[in-house]
Amino acid sequence: MPSSKLRRSAPGSEDECKLDMSPMIDMVFLLLIFFIVNATAIIVKTDPEVKPPIAKNAQLQVNKEGRIVVNVRNDGTYTAEDFTILPDEEAIKDYVKKARDKVEALSITPRLHLRGDKEALFKHGRVAVRAAAAAGVNQVLFATFIREP
Repeated sequence: MPSSKLRRSAPGSEDECKLDMSPMIDMVFLLLIFFIVNATAIIVKTDPEVKPPIAKNAQLQVNKEGRIVVNVRNDGTYTAEDFTILPDEEAIKDYVKKARDKVEALSITPRLHLRGDKEALFKHGRVAVRAAAAAGVNQVLFATFIREP
């Protein structure tokens, strides 16, 4: 009569080799959590009082990093992305300079995202661009609609 050890090693044994998948599932969840935590969501808040113009040659911007948003309302007032009012050119310059320092700390090129109302005068947009240039930001994105929203 063979011993139990020999019976287990015999080719006709009934036990099958099984692979434990729980460590692999744990690893997948850890990787998923890692990538979710490290992903940065880029959200540009829009001022509801600013209605950008429609441009037939407008292009959708792919790179959304490094944007410093300044809104120009139709009455000539300026607001930041968080809807705080920027009363004059000096306030715009200070806001852009602080935002530029934060963006450059992440090794990203800062760009002014100018959202001007379609009824706002050009001179108001020019003031914002001049203030951004004085703050050290020399790239400007003008917000427009591609078609009627």
